Amino acid sequence: MAEITWLGHQCFRIKGKDVIILTDPFDKSLGYELPRIMKVDAITVSNNTDPHLNNAAAVKVEPAPYIMERPGEYEVKGAFFVAISSYRDKEQGKKRGKNNIYVMTVDDLTICHLGDLGHELNEAQNEAIGDVDILLIPIGGNGGLDATAATTIISQIEPRIVIPMRYSTDNSHPNPEELKLDDIERFSKEMGLKDPPALEKLNIKKADLPENTQVVVLEAK
Repeated sequence: MAEITWLGHQCFRIKGKDVIILTDPFDKSLGYELPRIMKVDAITVSNNTDPHLNNAAAVKVEPAPYIMERPGEYEVKGAFFVAISSYRDKEQGKKRGKNNIYVMTVDDLTICHLGDLGHELNEAQNEAIGDVDILLIPIGGNGGLDATAATTIISQIEPRIVIPMRYSTDNSHPNPEELKLDDIERFSKEMGLKDPPALEKLNIKKADLPENTQVVVLEAK
């Protein structure tokens, strides 16, 4: 069983039986308030030069979490991680830099966090990602994947559950040019959804996975 909570932008709290994972903790410039984190074992960072994506220093817990910032393979408290090198733009990082995709295995569930991916996957990246149960995918555009590109990635990976991230919400910051993101409406149209309800969190186990790809929208906490 895994519990997935969206804290805003690209930040999720993923709880397994023995491990708690935090992805891309953010700073206040996004408009969201990072909640007080009482316990976390591992932090994944998609880009370690951007404070919007790497505010791990704000997470003050004991014992200190293991922080992943580079491509490679990791294990933390029974959870396995593969960090795959990619880019935040279509020009091999020349505009926005590099990005780490994280594929994590938590309690028999394979969860892929695409980070701030800005391009379609090549064959090697798609192969490295492999079979995915739950895909956390950016959809807001403005340098990263927009709704159309996101649907292409979804068809490449063919996950069982898709959770959108990195899009405009009522709580996200409306002003900075680099953070002007699309809302979820365009993605919903691309995926053929009509006003999908937002859940507070997703509690899921392997046996509960749908046969066909299903979109789950979460509320930003």
